[in-house]
Amino acid sequence: MQELFLYFFIILAASILQTSTGFGFSVMATPFLLLLFSPQEAMQINIILSLVISFSLIWKVRQDIDVALLKKVMIGSVVGAPFGSLLFALVDVTTFKLLIAILLIGLTILLIKNLSIQQTRSRDYGVGFISGMFTTSIGMAGPPLLLYFASTHRNKETIRAVSLAYYIFIYLISLLSQVIFEGTSKMVWVYSMYALPIVFLGLIFGQMLFTRLNQKLFRILIYVLLVAAGFILLIQTIWTML
Repeated sequence: MQELFLYFFIILAASILQTSTGFGFSVMATPFLLLLFSPQEAMQINIILSLVISFSLIWKVRQDIDVALLKKVMIGSVVGAPFGSLLFALVDVTTFKLLIAILLIGLTILLIKNLSIQQTRSRDYGVGFISGMFTTSIGMAGPPLLLYFASTHRNKETIRAVSLAYYIFIYLISLLSQVIFEGTSKMVWVYSMYALPIVFLGLIFGQMLFTRLNQKLFRILIYVLLVAAGFILLIQTIWTML
């Protein structure tokens, strides 16, 4: 019973975060879900519930989606995904994760110090490529997008809308590939069903929070999540190396 309450609390917090920002479910939920489930089960529950949130919000945020940007990011991710799989097969994943964690923390620090880049067509494709590569190699689609959006100073509405729409695309592909090639379990779907009322509660609270976040607070939240993602990845990598 205690484990079930812990599970519900994790899902509620992650759902509020994902709804209010468009990202963060994996950063918040996955490390704690790994305490309750196997890595494969935790990843699949994370993907399923992220998809539920994205599908639930997509109609509401549709007017804020930069369709041209979304298309370029999606195309880039399709090209990058096979390279991520190749990296996973050929490169020492632990060392790769360590490098990514250090790079993520370092770039976030530069962002905090007002690093700014100009958005271009090639960079839109490039960030999609990196996101697709990260998705299939280390299971993290979001951080490249967040770094890019924050450094190009996009408004919070566009960041949330494009992120949610992109996650529908990339996570559907990821879930289908996992189910086909790695299989799934009854527990994944049963616990995902258990979590649905909690997710919808998180949608309500998350939307209330979003309306109260100004652009400055939203950017601070991005920095916190990026640093958290970097440190979580760093800790997981070091733990694996011990």
